[in-house]
Amino acid sequence: MGSLSSRVLRRRVAPPRGEGADGDRGSRGGKRKRCGSEGPGESDSDGDGEREERLLNTPRRKKLKSTSKYIYQTLFLNGENSDIKICALGEEWNLHKIYLCQSGYFSSMFSGSWRESSMDIIELEIPDQNIDVEALQVAFGSLYRDDVLIKPSRVVALLAAACMLQLDGLIQQCGETMKETINVKTVCGYYNSAGTYGLDSVKKKCLEWLLNNLMTHQSVELFKELSINLMKQLISSSNLFVMQVEMDVYTALKKWMFLQLVPSWNGPLKQLLAEADAWFSKRRKDFEDDIAFLESEQGRAFLTVFKHLRLQYIISDLASASIIERDSLVPSEWLSSVYKLQWFAMLRAEQDNDIGPQEINKEELEGNSMRCGRKLAKDGDYCWRWTGFNFGFDLLVTYTNRYIIFKRNTLNQPCSGSVSLQPQRNIAFRLRLASFDSSGKLICSRTTGYQILTLEKDQEQVVMNLDSRLLIFPLYICCNFLYTSPEKKTESDGLLDNQEN
Repeated sequence: MGSLSSRVLRRRVAPPRGEGADGDRGSRGGKRKRCGSEGPGESDSDGDGEREERLLNTPRRKKLKSTSKYIYQTLFLNGENSDIKICALGEEWNLHKIYLCQSGYFSSMFSGSWRESSMDIIELEIPDQNIDVEALQVAFGSLYRDDVLIKPSRVVALLAAACMLQLDGLIQQCGETMKETINVKTVCGYYNSAGTYGLDSVKKKCLEWLLNNLMTHQSVELFKELSINLMKQLISSSNLFVMQVEMDVYTALKKWMFLQLVPSWNGPLKQLLAEADAWFSKRRKDFEDDIAFLESEQGRAFLTVFKHLRLQYIISDLASASIIERDSLVPSEWLSSVYKLQWFAMLRAEQDNDIGPQEINKEELEGNSMRCGRKLAKDGDYCWRWTGFNFGFDLLVTYTNRYIIFKRNTLNQPCSGSVSLQPQRNIAFRLRLASFDSSGKLICSRTTGYQILTLEKDQEQVVMNLDSRLLIFPLYICCNFLYTSPEKKTESDGLLDNQEN
């Protein structure tokens, strides 16, 4: 490689053609005068000095860039001095072993005892359907140049080619391109490709994007592309950015399941729920009364996803409980067990003086906390509560003057449901804020982490003081709450869990 580059470099630094060729300015036919010895009016020497000055002041970066272009054009595109021909997918490339050895694939092929090491023509088998001729052209070309322009629409095919050829630098560049261009159209394809080709950092970035955008920026196109396994990961996560309450997660799943079963539907998002409800309503008439849709042949594949719904926070609201009973998507046994658990939790809070979590149990918080959220479209003053029965803890949330405040409401304002009058109540929580750009990319975020807050009657507490730089609206707020202490398991309960596992 060094000898080829040296030859090219020597060609580039030669004096430009045309200088000295007209007989008036060049040194041909006579000796040059030394710099500084010429007197006034000696223009030939002035021209030599100017040329030399221009050459000395030519930016080195410009020379190297020109050399790189020359190598790419002459050796790769034109195939000059080629010593090996690569054939694949019906195309041929006249290349150079010394450049191909930058590839781990070809380096091992040429340096070992493989029969290809002495061959001038090599036929490549391409087992990966993602690889096409254009991807191979860019991958081979990357061996002859420093910079490769990667189009997002081509990055998966190029990544596949780079992985086959073991081009670590190109693989890394594909990964960076994918991270920078994640959006609603690319995220699922990128996620699947990152899993196939071992780009864990890209896969993690895609999952983060989906957790942030699945509920905040719902999309018909995205619902269609999300696989069952990927949706299961999202719905089970405590990091899912939920807007409003858990019932909205159920509603999103209903839309998603409808689109998985009827992928030809192409209406707008605002009509999707009505279409889904009408479709499932027709299917209910085909089943016996005691069979839920998820127990049917069509619905059985989606059982694993719906199992990760936190039903205890859906049945805590009468309107939501009525809808989920009417839909008959979820097996009645699931609901019966949740009703029972929530009834005992309420009795503990009312009669056993359960004042709430005493310590941070991260596993419990991540697996069983209430997920809820709110979108603040613009700056201003806001005060709200999330619907549902929360075991006598009426929590008011206020946003004002860059502060977010929690207040335990007992007497000052009317509220629906019973209110606990215990002197103190604890609540475990995590508060997160986020702003996104038009592609769903996170602009800024902030979190309190998991905390336990103790509040007396009508006491309020500032839980976050916002820097004005974080206030990019619309602002999305997501909270995880745990109002009651985790139920202490008996030895028999533990045995039962082990049997189920």
